[in-house]
Amino acid sequence: MLYDALVAESRRNDSLDDVRSAALDRVRWLVDLLERQRSEFRRFMGHAFRRSRAAGAATQAEIDGRLAGCADEEGRAAVLCLMLAARVDDRNSWQYDAEIEPLISRVRGWTPDEVAVMLLRATEYAEGYRFAHALGLVLNAVDQLDADGRRAVMPWLRHAHTQLMDITVEARLRTSLVQRLRALLASVDEAHIPEGLIPADAPWAAPLRDRAKTSPTPELAGFVRHLVSLSGPRPPQRWRGTCLELADAASARDLVADVLRSLAGDEVLCSTGSGAHTGWIHGDHHYHYVVHQKDGDLARGVVWAAALTGGPAAVRHLGALALRTGGHGNGVIEDLKLAGAAVNALAETGDPASLETLWRLRSRIKHRALRKQLDTALVTAAGKQGITAGQLIERSVPDHGLAPDGSLERELSGYRVRVAIEDAATVRLTFTRPDGGTTRTAPAAVKDGFPEEFQELKALAKEVRGTLSAERARVEALMSAGREWPYDEWCRYYRDHPVTGVLVRGLIWEFRDVGDADGEWRAVAPMVEPPGELERVRLWHPIRASTDEVRAWRERLVAERLRQPFKQAFREIYLLTPAEEETGVYSNRFAAHIVHYPQLYALFKERGWQANFLGRHEGGYDGTARAEFGDGEWRACFHHEPAADDDGGYAPEHAATDQVRFERRDGRRRREVPLAEVPPLVFSEAMRDVDLFVGVTSIAADPDWTDRGEDRHAAYWRTTTFGALTASAEVRREALERILPRLRIAGRCSLDGRFLVVRGDLTTYRIHLGSANILMEPDDAYLCIVPSRGKGTGKVFLPFEDDRLSLILSKAFLLAADTKITDETILHQIKRGAR
Repeated sequence: MLYDALVAESRRNDSLDDVRSAALDRVRWLVDLLERQRSEFRRFMGHAFRRSRAAGAATQAEIDGRLAGCADEEGRAAVLCLMLAARVDDRNSWQYDAEIEPLISRVRGWTPDEVAVMLLRATEYAEGYRFAHALGLVLNAVDQLDADGRRAVMPWLRHAHTQLMDITVEARLRTSLVQRLRALLASVDEAHIPEGLIPADAPWAAPLRDRAKTSPTPELAGFVRHLVSLSGPRPPQRWRGTCLELADAASARDLVADVLRSLAGDEVLCSTGSGAHTGWIHGDHHYHYVVHQKDGDLARGVVWAAALTGGPAAVRHLGALALRTGGHGNGVIEDLKLAGAAVNALAETGDPASLETLWRLRSRIKHRALRKQLDTALVTAAGKQGITAGQLIERSVPDHGLAPDGSLERELSGYRVRVAIEDAATVRLTFTRPDGGTTRTAPAAVKDGFPEEFQELKALAKEVRGTLSAERARVEALMSAGREWPYDEWCRYYRDHPVTGVLVRGLIWEFRDVGDADGEWRAVAPMVEPPGELERVRLWHPIRASTDEVRAWRERLVAERLRQPFKQAFREIYLLTPAEEETGVYSNRFAAHIVHYPQLYALFKERGWQANFLGRHEGGYDGTARAEFGDGEWRACFHHEPAADDDGGYAPEHAATDQVRFERRDGRRRREVPLAEVPPLVFSEAMRDVDLFVGVTSIAADPDWTDRGEDRHAAYWRTTTFGALTASAEVRREALERILPRLRIAGRCSLDGRFLVVRGDLTTYRIHLGSANILMEPDDAYLCIVPSRGKGTGKVFLPFEDDRLSLILSKAFLLAADTKITDETILHQIKRGAR
């Protein structure tokens, strides 16, 4: 009989046995009804389906009616009976939550012993979600106890807290229950810190554990409980104010600083000992982590407490923790919540050093979600200092201790070691001997005699390269922003900065005089100090200049051999076309091209565009690459998809390009806008990037495509590889007009429409200025020359970096001296085509 089974199962040989037996005796009628219900259910599973189902419904109605009429004492006994009867056996699941919940909320007069029975029974439920739900119901009864009653059930509350910390429960439900349990425990013993609240084996928590053991106080317990109450990425102001009060009351400022220091640099944990996956990881596989997921709230609370109480001293450790848990290749799995807390806390310290730390993190953290948090943190920090996000970024560029000329020197063992920025892309470490000679190879006297100092200088050179590269991309992005600077501010953060200044001094800038608010801007050449009393500065863009002015600047750069850090004077311009005015919200200018997809995706990342990865997976059949322009106010969207007949594997080999659309920031969202509303600077810069994507990755630029024996996309290749020039190819043509007369092969070269014509001794060649592919006269036979990696013209001055232009010139030099060609593959093609 069910009654006998319940009596036997409920006997624990503890002080609560009598309470359980009395409850079962008090509602014997309920036990009988439950037994009848189970018997009917078993028949329901057999042949007497309809009759059993009807009987089961009648029994359930009788149970509900009797329970609804229970007075307090009988109702409490019924709750205990139902919890004891709830079980999962081999065939059936017997749960009575629907009956227990209204009873607990309705009846009154709960005794500590009855509550203790329910607390213990809830912890016996095997499934985490059942345990959590039952515990939540029981805590409603605990809330009805007075102070003495709660004190009496303290052992079972502590046991429930320990179980809750160890069992797998949905995060939101766990957080709610933990907070309720800890509040109840604190109401009984303010100095008690529940077991499991401070992790027992984590190295980072050692300072907290030691203080809790040696100097337990109500103030410390209150402070720790407050730390773990933080579950969101950013604490509200009330939490922050309370945190400061409790930290001071517990004298815990130094304590949280110690814990933060441990989080940032002490020993990590291994999954073989404990972790989210311990127990089912097999073999030798393991991973390392800083904080167990169940201790995440405490760790994030410490991070924020340290930021609020530590000030400047916390900045370095917050940065190290963000990089440790959010970077890549650190030997520690990512903890995006903890890294995000460190990033957000950095923005709140209000210390100028945090700006440099955030900037360095921005160049080293690649995770998309964390980069968004970094951008938000920079904006937050900017608001605290009363400046814009753009101003904050430019003011937080690290100078690395370099002199104004971008160099740093140290004397080591008689050698002068120099770290120096030589140009917009080069940072070198050189060693000057006592006799004045220089070398780039570290002498043994430096490498072996001063190993730590040598490694520091190598690390510095690496950091400077990273900052220089990031600054080059940032300053080039200003071409779409149209920003203006007060002259003094521009001098401080741009011209005179040891890193940024190297780039700035190679660009064309426009200046306006004091008091001439409506006057014209005067453009000044690179490296030239502008005359007059200056007030405003902006970056020169050819889209705002006349054709004659652009031509003059291009001629001057070539004549004076001024190489710019990025293409500015020779920058391509993209204006809205009549076709785009007609399509309205999208451009088809770069649609219907066939491109090498792996190369395209890599170029997206290199240029800072975010794109989903195409492939045979959900969401992989349509691609959209997005990038921000105009200081983040605008976003361009470049659509693409796998090529129609691409039968590759997981990821396509080729993709087909499609529309370009634009969105404008509208609060926290983006709103698509007609092309006519997009500022010319933004439109031109975005379309320039798309042109680059297509021009570099198109199969039309693949010189050996026709040798593959494939008919796929052959028509596209023939049409595009020698087709009309794009804007970038037109600029390439203009550059060649100025470069060719200065070359030793000038007499053998000429420009003819889309081609650079090169007269060799064996025949005449026509190099397409877009694809760099070659046709031979007289019948336009195709000549395939695959460039060698790393080889270029070398000694030819180019006013800007352009791999395609370098390739065209290298082919021109080769073909102008075609009688000296030794490659049999090339010679065979030439001789066959010259017949």
